[in-house]
Amino acid sequence: MQHSQTHLRTRPISAGYLRAFEAVARHLNFRAASEEMALTQSAVSRQIQSLEGEVGVSLFLRHTRAVELTSAGAQLLLAVTQALPRIDGAVRQIRQTAGRRAVAITTFASFASMWIIPRLEQFQREHPDIDIRIDATDTPLDLEVSDVDLALRYGPRASMPANAIRMFGEQLTPVASPWLLKSGVPLKKPADLAQFTLIEAGDAHQSHLEWLTWRRWFDEHRLPKLQPKRWLYFNYAYQMVQAALTGQGVVLARLPMVAESLANGDLVEPLPHHRMDSPMAYWLIVGPRSIERPEIKAFSSWLQGQSKLTRETIGEAPDPDTIDHMD
Repeated sequence: MQHSQTHLRTRPISAGYLRAFEAVARHLNFRAASEEMALTQSAVSRQIQSLEGEVGVSLFLRHTRAVELTSAGAQLLLAVTQALPRIDGAVRQIRQTAGRRAVAITTFASFASMWIIPRLEQFQREHPDIDIRIDATDTPLDLEVSDVDLALRYGPRASMPANAIRMFGEQLTPVASPWLLKSGVPLKKPADLAQFTLIEAGDAHQSHLEWLTWRRWFDEHRLPKLQPKRWLYFNYAYQMVQAALTGQGVVLARLPMVAESLANGDLVEPLPHHRMDSPMAYWLIVGPRSIERPEIKAFSSWLQGQSKLTRETIGEAPDPDTIDHMD
């Protein structure tokens, strides 16, 4: 069914034939595909012929006892096998949440693991009829067009939209497990860190997060040549803190992310007078299409209440530029 370029179709194809195409391509057999789809073999064959007519080229080479994908069929199959599971997943989610109230949140993985999830059970107790979906990704989603209701983001004020609500700022401080600090090696002053394993993000020096590095902290405290006993590198903040919790070294932690662990004694801040300010802060951004929904208002209000508790825990003074949004 080869056609010249002038006869190739330009309109979008009908999507109804794609499941038959995917089944035949997966089995490379019309009978097996028809049995799976509970259709007659001739019905599946007609759907494939109609699809080929719309595409304008043959998608299968038909042999006596089998079929084979053409190069065009292989190209289409790649797209179909990516698209159909996403469509099916979206339909499942729509069916599951039909008639239910739900809040969809996007944020980065470490913040989800270390700050939201440990607190989320309280919100669920207070609002048992609201479903929560967390999309933990480092890729920012556009709240104007995505199916996400609100974003919790990390960055300087200048990079945030005008409607962003400041949750809390950030300081960096060395933290470690209490039993590591009882191992006999003292950690009373910054220079003592030379006797410890230091935990750090492996790509921090090559990324835009260089202010999170131990080297910057050393420079701040006039120790530019300090070298630790050894280095231990991880990709994510929650991995670094987990390593510190298990006594594997000292991590330069983001204070808001470890505030609860410090409060309950799982981690210790051995040098509390040597905190370092960060230019970053944590922000709540509500999508314009979601802002009036009662469940979004309830979750936003709860987040701001939790943010206030975090500010109190880390001893952060209110920011006069954002105080109207904070409480």
